[in-house]
Amino acid sequence: MNNQAIAQPTTAWRILGAISVSHFLNDTMQSLLLALYPLFKGEFHLSFVQVGLITMTFQLTGSVLQPLVGRVTDKKPMPWSLAFGMLLTFSGLITLSQAGSFHMILVAAALVGTGSSIFHPESSRVARMASGGRHGLAQSIFQVGGNAGSATGPLLAAWLVLPAGQHSIAWVSVAALAGMMLLIAVGRWYAHQHRQAKKTPSHVSNPLPDRQVKWTIAILVALMFSKFFYLSSINNYLMFYLIHQFSIDQKTAQYHLFAFLAAVALGTVLGGPIGDKIGRRKVIWVSILGIAPFTLALPWVGLQASLWLSMIIGFMLASAFPAMVVYAQELIPGRVGTISGLFFGLAFGLGGIGAALLGKVADSAGIVTLYQWCAYLPLIGLLAVFLPDLQPGKPPSKPAR
Repeated sequence: MNNQAIAQPTTAWRILGAISVSHFLNDTMQSLLLALYPLFKGEFHLSFVQVGLITMTFQLTGSVLQPLVGRVTDKKPMPWSLAFGMLLTFSGLITLSQAGSFHMILVAAALVGTGSSIFHPESSRVARMASGGRHGLAQSIFQVGGNAGSATGPLLAAWLVLPAGQHSIAWVSVAALAGMMLLIAVGRWYAHQHRQAKKTPSHVSNPLPDRQVKWTIAILVALMFSKFFYLSSINNYLMFYLIHQFSIDQKTAQYHLFAFLAAVALGTVLGGPIGDKIGRRKVIWVSILGIAPFTLALPWVGLQASLWLSMIIGFMLASAFPAMVVYAQELIPGRVGTISGLFFGLAFGLGGIGAALLGKVADSAGIVTLYQWCAYLPLIGLLAVFLPDLQPGKPPSKPAR
């Protein structure tokens, strides 16, 4: 009994806190770029398609590179790459503060996206290493830092950048320097853990046949499409929709976006630990398909109801992602970096492609029509019924038919 107690892994709360704060700083800087779209649209006379292209550039640089970074670091972990990724984000913000053309905004977006592509796979691995076996909880703590940062970006835009102008973005880059210092310390812990892990190698095997693993991954990708295309419609175009539909000013619209993103952060906190207790398949099922009644109602209600519905949608939808990442890590054990890179990369890439395609819809059919059409995306969540149950300590069950 004593030997078992000693061998029991412990949760490294300080490291989880540090990696969550780093995620907060990283995603604050990312969401600032999104929140400044109305500023850049007016100053550089951009179309909705060009607005979508900024997001696509930012997110595709992350989506293409993240699985590659994860695959490489599965074979050769790189603890110091975390700080290097933050350095690229710092460079992107400085470039954005001085950008004088649409093309320079794209360069800045690419730098920020590349920084994220390096940060996310390795930081997700650190969260799992520090979890002490509570993988869902650790993933939620890690991701909530990012979601809180995403909610903070619009506030920085409203309080700092809009009043002071584009050049004030340079002040936000100080957060990247702070993140680099924090990640250097995390990198030291990571390097020590990696040296210890070499002394105790472990064998891992997939819980399901290869064919079923591939089918399950395909279902997860479809669910990711549903989740992140819908999120893209909110993240990129909610402010434009509210301004058009209810004739409110930019600052009020940014407060609505903040409320949605804050609800996303709160939902992320609960998704992982709930998945640890009741199973990740159930969380995925409820959080994606369960928002359909609310998304279908959203385009038809008034301003106040729109605020509450968007918060409910954000809360429920956000709980899916921690559960999906840990579910996939358990589906293909021993490939934490590759899986983390794939899923964070898909999140970036699908959001980027969605931003561009949805921008085209908004330009041609109108912003209200865009929200009416996107309301049906959560119905893809019906596919979750085919996911096998991967409850810890139990043989994997067959999906419902």
